[in-house]
Amino acid sequence: MSETVGLVVGEDAGVRIDKFISDNIAELTRSSVQGLLEKGMVTLNGRTVSKSCKVKSGDEVSVTVPDPEPMETVAEDIPLDIVYEDDDLLVVNKPKGMVVHQAHGNYSGTLVNALLWHCGDSLSGINGVIRPGIVHRIDKNTSGLLIVAKNDRSHIKLAEQIKAHSFTREYEAIAAGYFKDSAGTVDAPIGRDKHDRKKMCVTAENSRNAVTHYEVLKQYGGYAYIRLRLETGRTHQIRVHMAYIGHAILGDDVYGKAYKGLEGQCLHARKIGFIHPTTNEYMEFTSELPDYFRAMLNKLERM
Repeated sequence: MSETVGLVVGEDAGVRIDKFISDNIAELTRSSVQGLLEKGMVTLNGRTVSKSCKVKSGDEVSVTVPDPEPMETVAEDIPLDIVYEDDDLLVVNKPKGMVVHQAHGNYSGTLVNALLWHCGDSLSGINGVIRPGIVHRIDKNTSGLLIVAKNDRSHIKLAEQIKAHSFTREYEAIAAGYFKDSAGTVDAPIGRDKHDRKKMCVTAENSRNAVTHYEVLKQYGGYAYIRLRLETGRTHQIRVHMAYIGHAILGDDVYGKAYKGLEGQCLHARKIGFIHPTTNEYMEFTSELPDYFRAMLNKLERM
């Protein structure tokens, strides 16, 4: 069933209506808003308008958001680097460049497509047909370990550990800048950036607490090889927190800047640890640094 969202213009006065709506409704892109405007599903003070119309302070904007079109997730024969597997779960070493689950613009070649081929129906259904088995995720251009649940019971128990901060997640990264301190903690809430719906930011508005611990393993002049431990798991948490303290992850073209020859950020989920949902035994797995990461460290050694 379609949903109608009402918005009142405040400090955004003077911007185009398509930008105003996409900035204030996270699930809508600017192009999708333009489509809604063309279909008459957007009104300004009760009247339909064109996409070039600019809003004024106090204007009332009404947007009818249609139900999302269902996406079919199909099994694809994509090789998986499986570090561990039993009847309850898998630990997978995800390569850099692979998207975890389907989203607009990424309908195939995802980790979920590969998991459906490997596991068939043996995946938890808690997150629906688009994200079967996915307990937590890592970004497309972040490599490394993540856990996949094969049944709902395991999914619930693993998710409870993440919520209780008893789930071990350690990353290694290369960050820009010189670190004055050899270790530290970033405790700063994270929410969606109201100026760019695709980004997150440190903000007190509509945010959730976020804590990242870091340790400098080696300093290379203007770059540092660091280890990070997540206490919470917010979207883009490490990338946002490190940029916030002036040490953006190398190659992060969203929160920092691109680096020639490096596709996306130099960030690797190196270690994962959890209590097994059936045996109640603590299990821990590590992943060797991938070639792209080692090549960058070697380059820094020579600089």
